[in-house]
Amino acid sequence: MTTYPSQQQNVPAPTPQPRAGRRWADIGIASILSALLATGGTYAVVTATDGDAGQTGSTAAQTTDAGGQTSDAVEDGAATGTPASFTTDAEWAAVAEAVGPSVVSIEVAGFSGSGSGSGVVWDAEGHVITNAHVVEGAQEVQVVLADGRRYEATVAGSDPSSDLAVLSLADAPDDLSPIAVGDDAALRVGDPVMAVGNPLGLSGTVTTGIVSALDRPVTTEAVNAQTGIPEAVVTNAIQTSAAINPGNSGGALVNAAGELVGINSSIASIASPGQSQAGSIGIGFAIPAGKVRLIADQLIETGRAEHAFLGVGLADGSAEVDGAVRTGALVRQVEPGSPAAGAGLQDGDLITAIDGEHVTSSLALVGQIRERGTGEEAELEYVRDGELATVSVTLDTRPDEQP
Repeated sequence: MTTYPSQQQNVPAPTPQPRAGRRWADIGIASILSALLATGGTYAVVTATDGDAGQTGSTAAQTTDAGGQTSDAVEDGAATGTPASFTTDAEWAAVAEAVGPSVVSIEVAGFSGSGSGSGVVWDAEGHVITNAHVVEGAQEVQVVLADGRRYEATVAGSDPSSDLAVLSLADAPDDLSPIAVGDDAALRVGDPVMAVGNPLGLSGTVTTGIVSALDRPVTTEAVNAQTGIPEAVVTNAIQTSAAINPGNSGGALVNAAGELVGINSSIASIASPGQSQAGSIGIGFAIPAGKVRLIADQLIETGRAEHAFLGVGLADGSAEVDGAVRTGALVRQVEPGSPAAGAGLQDGDLITAIDGEHVTSSLALVGQIRERGTGEEAELEYVRDGELATVSVTLDTRPDEQP
């Protein structure tokens, strides 16, 4: 069974109440458990279906962080000629030292209890990135820096559709260490990575592993704490073998250069039905840094995020082309006036690739669309009447509450 790590929880006595929010859906012998780390955090439904050029070296280099500031990161392996896959313990020690001040612990309290999670310092103005489910339903939020200093925080913006949120520190200090943001598009399967966070309340915990897969479509079902309406969260995730446990949600996944390549959000875990906590079995998922930047910048500026929209109803499908069977996303309905309609897509078309990346299911296409921004142009490959064709489409803004 695959599961997400739930948050470290302290439910008020005398009678612990079940938390409302995220639930699980079984996928064969596994279900994915969300790293639910916040008050009001609950069980999530996640379905995994299906890359970062890890760097090595131990000297310091200046890199640009999310807020345009400079921060220390570990220089890449070009200085030593060491392949990224041979990162040494000493080099990981340098990465941990460089990244540690940029990762924080988050403590939340609300009507249903208290919990803890992780976050990363995004800029010098006091913005912290975490998962939306970490702060879901929270009435009070505190951020604890790596050196133990504690600050009250407010939720500047939360986007359940991407499971990302931005916190704003009250009276932020002037010596924050914003994390250096890397290029997740440069990742390769097999690259070394490190997860940094606050599992089980153990702040500053680091674990290492590799990039196990890229563009792994992962779905969670987040139940809105106010409306009770399920909201689908589809992510083209980075899959990693680095151990991610309850409390890691919202923490950093960094490459061997000490650069953020993802925000840890979920794991696959073997757990008994009804079990609220589960540990890592070496299958973790992170939201890619490019997606994080896209959403975080909007949340900081306006408090809300827009999402790309194609305008099709989809199902899994297959078609034969030149004697070979191809699988993909079958168009069941094209919404009038949508980008898909403008591009000439029709019911019955089978979309098999986007921008040269193979699409093997409807979920894979949704994940690809959601990692792109409004106004972006994408090239779709599709099968119609047994023939392959391509078309360019400019993505629009997704209407509210529409997947």
